[in-house]
Amino acid sequence: MEIYKDLQTPESQEFQKLLNSQLSKNKIEEGKIIDGKVTKITEKFVFIFIPGLKSEPIVDINELKLIGLKDKIKIGEKISVLLEKIENINGEVIVSALKAQKIKGWYKLEKAYEENESILGKITSKCKGGVIVEHIDTGSLMFCPGSQISDKPLKNIDHLIGIEQKFAIIKLDKIRGNACVSRRQIVSSNKREDKAKIIEKFKVGDIIKDAVVKGYSSFGCFFEVTTPEGTLDTLCHLQEISYSRVNHPDEIFNIGEKHDLKVISIDMEKLQVGCSIKQLSPDPFEHISNYEIGKKYKVKVEKITDYGCFCSLEPGLSTLLHSSEMSWTKRNIVPKKLFKVGDLIWCVITEIDTEKRRIAISHKLTIDNPYETFAKDFPEGSEVNGVISSMNEYALYIKLENYDIDGFLHANDLSFLGNPEEELKKFKKGENIKVKVLEIKKDEQKIRVGLKQLGKDPFDWFKGKKVNDIITVSVISSDNKGLTVKPENCELEFLIKKSNIAVNASDARPSRFVGSERIDAAISELNLEKRKVSLSIKLLEELQNKEAVSKFSSTLSGKNLPFSSLSEKLSEKKKTDDE
Repeated sequence: MEIYKDLQTPESQEFQKLLNSQLSKNKIEEGKIIDGKVTKITEKFVFIFIPGLKSEPIVDINELKLIGLKDKIKIGEKISVLLEKIENINGEVIVSALKAQKIKGWYKLEKAYEENESILGKITSKCKGGVIVEHIDTGSLMFCPGSQISDKPLKNIDHLIGIEQKFAIIKLDKIRGNACVSRRQIVSSNKREDKAKIIEKFKVGDIIKDAVVKGYSSFGCFFEVTTPEGTLDTLCHLQEISYSRVNHPDEIFNIGEKHDLKVISIDMEKLQVGCSIKQLSPDPFEHISNYEIGKKYKVKVEKITDYGCFCSLEPGLSTLLHSSEMSWTKRNIVPKKLFKVGDLIWCVITEIDTEKRRIAISHKLTIDNPYETFAKDFPEGSEVNGVISSMNEYALYIKLENYDIDGFLHANDLSFLGNPEEELKKFKKGENIKVKVLEIKKDEQKIRVGLKQLGKDPFDWFKGKKVNDIITVSVISSDNKGLTVKPENCELEFLIKKSNIAVNASDARPSRFVGSERIDAAISELNLEKRKVSLSIKLLEELQNKEAVSKFSSTLSGKNLPFSSLSEKLSEKKKTDDE
């Protein structure tokens, strides 16, 4: 080894020059991927030769097993490794085939991402939020979110695990070395290509037969069209469903129904086909003059909803029969209990609005109004029998005679004397009752009846009487508020307030009376219309005092008072002076 003692000798300098030229030729640098030739394979290691290195690096056989090269590697073949260290503390060369493969795979992923190309991969396992995808070429692991697995919800993805399929790279993090892929984009892209081929077969004006109602929204109805090339979803806008006004497609269609469509627009950029149903037939409103308001026509029930029935006067000319126009008497009508789809019923046209393209009809106008019939048979003031059909906390509802009509009987009309709430408790549902017709409102479909009106009104006792009239009453009871009294031969009771018992405050004591006394009182207030009466003993005393003064006083009163004669003499003297 004398040659290395003196590095300044020509031999040493020549050897150094040759060594540097060889290293620069092979570009041996740490952190780069280089190719080496397999020279030896043992049970635990694979030895490779890389020109320019001082010793042969070794690769762990388990590492090759992880990247699937254990059974493929043979002596003499090349293998790519990452040169991590040219020489460690022990003088060994450190290389890694696994890291080399990952780096190469990352380069391929970057290229595919930049050129917007799909890659081959397979789903290896599930994880939180998605699945793990292995790159087929390099074995690199990538993440696919659950929302990017398919273009429609999948309850189970077991059938997709382990199958080679295409994925689109949607995100790359070069710093962290993470990749995010999407299967959904590939599926949607394939469907777009297939959809374009299907749409190319159509042209504006084509008639599509037996399209199936797939779903609907507030703006239209979606149909599924089946062709030899595949299936296509198309939209029929709300305005293209019918010439008549339609609030929502579910008023006209049911899921699964088949209808013919007319193609009215094609958009190849958005891959959309617009269709119409109403353009398959002429506009029925062009001859709406054939129909008249107030006339009766037979219509066909096409669809039943919670609020009414959609009927057709003729094909394409639809109208709504609202539940309020089905019956004169029934409340909270359930249309499906009265009619069924396909029924032919008589209706009267009540409105035609050509601007809004709306026709209103009524079924109840084709039958007699029971309220008008009842008004003829039982005018206001007549008596009628009935049965209590229902009741609440303030009224009874009476089913009148054989008419399908309920009369309204308010608690205040049960009795002239009793407490309305207490009187109401005396009646039961199903009880027969005779009432008097008080009011009939045919337009509002209301009839008011009364029970107390069948008897004599005790308030009639005051007819012919007026304010200041004196009546005799019996004291029923007394308390701090006053006296409770009852006029003779009258069923009504009244309260004489404490302030109206006497003129003198000292005498205005209710305790003076113990009950059952007969006393006189004056009427201080009387209003027959409002059924209001007020009595007063005080007013009686005032009237009696006034009568006494006017009866027993005279013009001579006061002459014996002092200075009365003096005033007369002064008057005579003044008269004399004036003369």
